[in-house]
Amino acid sequence: MGKILVTGAAGFIGAAVSRTLLGRGDSVVGVDNLSPYYDVALKQARLQTLASHKDFTFQQADIADKNVIGALAAAGADAIIHLAAQPGVRYSLQDPFAYVTANMMGHTVMLELARALPGLKHFVYASSSSVYGANKKTPFSVGDAVDHPNSLYAATKRADELFAQAYAHLYAIPCTGLRFFTVYGPWGRPDMAPILFAKAIAADKPIMVFNQGEMWRDFTYVDDIVDGVLRALDRPASGTPPHAVYNLGNNKSEKLTDFIAEIEKALGKKAQMVMAPMQQGDVPATWADIDASTAALGYKPTTPIGVGIPKFVKWFLDYYRA
Repeated sequence: MGKILVTGAAGFIGAAVSRTLLGRGDSVVGVDNLSPYYDVALKQARLQTLASHKDFTFQQADIADKNVIGALAAAGADAIIHLAAQPGVRYSLQDPFAYVTANMMGHTVMLELARALPGLKHFVYASSSSVYGANKKTPFSVGDAVDHPNSLYAATKRADELFAQAYAHLYAIPCTGLRFFTVYGPWGRPDMAPILFAKAIAADKPIMVFNQGEMWRDFTYVDDIVDGVLRALDRPASGTPPHAVYNLGNNKSEKLTDFIAEIEKALGKKAQMVMAPMQQGDVPATWADIDASTAALGYKPTTPIGVGIPKFVKWFLDYYRA
């Protein structure tokens, strides 16, 4: 049992991680700035699922505010799970400064907090499959080159990995980066494809399918991601320096139209698909090689899209039609 500081605690993955930590007996200090990038009411609803737990406390704060975040050192923490970030590939073309502020300044502030916590056992942080850019070799392995990002978002996530590597080297802080692959499930982000598709199909409205439908993604159910995060948390990085990076994916690349077909089946309605060209900054395919995370963490995803999507759609109908 420990005291875990979770940033992005009102977010999709952060709230799910926090619930699981509380369920196993850890205490959680949640931090989130409740950014209006997407519906704040959804973030507050996620927080409500945590608020009644006696071992959960919440502070609304911006991770890029070094004074407010630095003050958290006084309360202590056994570990940090740093999930807060400015997400989204396409939005990074509209507001690059938001990504520099949250994903680079915010990440550095959190590493400085880790440095100020003498009892800290582990700093776990979210990276992204976006760091692989348009790599032609699949599946993507942690040993692959990641120096040709396709988006500003991807560039900031790769920078996060390099900063963590430097802090691990300079200050011997055990750091583990987790490259998440297309996470979906209950309480998901409304700017991502699953909710955009489900909303449109349910309302008999068309959906945009990019790259003329020739898109593949390693869709990973949120419970499998949470399992990987906790497995990483419990296994602090070692070595010289004590820094590790792992893929957390489903180890299967699904065609986007097959994913849509599962949503259609769960909703009992057909989609009106409008085929469109590739979006700037996007990539045609992602696929996680999870050999390293299986070997080091015992990570083994168990939820295929045929199981995960009906669970997601049930939550979607309950939440959006309540």
